[in-house]
Amino acid sequence: MPQYLVAIHHPENYDPSLEGEAMMRDIHALNEEMQAAGARFFAGGLESIDRAKSLRKPSEGDVVVTDGPYTESKEHVGGFWILDAADMDEAVAWGRKAVVACRAPVEVRAFIRSNVPPKK
Repeated sequence: MPQYLVAIHHPENYDPSLEGEAMMRDIHALNEEMQAAGARFFAGGLESIDRAKSLRKPSEGDVVVTDGPYTESKEHVGGFWILDAADMDEAVAWGRKAVVACRAPVEVRAFIRSNVPPKK
């Protein structure tokens, strides 16, 4: 079954301490619904962008590590799901529910799995 990324976008000044109990209940309920439907493969949240590290390789020299996100933008990914879904329409239907539960914009994209087998 194809997999899709459903990514939650937060504004650059997002404060997770302002997430209310109702929002947390809604997200928990959505996670349970996804699990019951067999759609949820993986889910997780990300730490704030001020804790990110970005790595770049200049044309010459060593890899440079800097504080902060790789791209400068007004929004960033705050969390995501990897879902098993029959097609993009089904993934978008889950994305609609995520927008409501998370009270934030969501992006849905096809997830392309690596063909390299995992180590055992």
